[in-house]
Amino acid sequence: MAKTTRATIALAKLGIAFTVHSYDYDPDAESIGLQAAEALGEQPSRVLKTLMAELDGKPVCVVLPSDREVSMKKLAAALGGKSATMMKPADAERLTGYYVGGISPFAQKKQVPTAIEQAALSEPHVFINAGQRGYQVRLDPADARRAMKAVAASVVA
Repeated sequence: MAKTTRATIALAKLGIAFTVHSYDYDPDAESIGLQAAEALGEQPSRVLKTLMAELDGKPVCVVLPSDREVSMKKLAAALGGKSATMMKPADAERLTGYYVGGISPFAQKKQVPTAIEQAALSEPHVFINAGQRGYQVRLDPADARRAMKAVAASVVA
């Protein structure tokens, strides 16, 4: 497994403090995020998943706790659009340059508008995918938001 990824390089360049954590990724898990939380021994509210969506036909990113589902209406409202839908996995991989299960909101091939679940910002730390399956960064949620240039909003269903 790589010691660095585009995501970890970008965080380091921004001067953001983080630690890296690896775990055995299970591609057959019912929920990749929940499997990551269990493998890391962390509360699911602290292990955030990165989802790619389309807002009025344009790509967006949303980051939320692994035990929650995104509300497409709330996501659209948070990013100033009318309607949002989930992006097809192949499109998400092509757009971000990461594989599904390893999509990070940091250092995607193309920066897109991003929303982070407001509740995650109250956690003492969060884990977010570092750009490779089975590889997470642990960091302060406010630093994560800053690195993503994300809007904080309630986006969970």
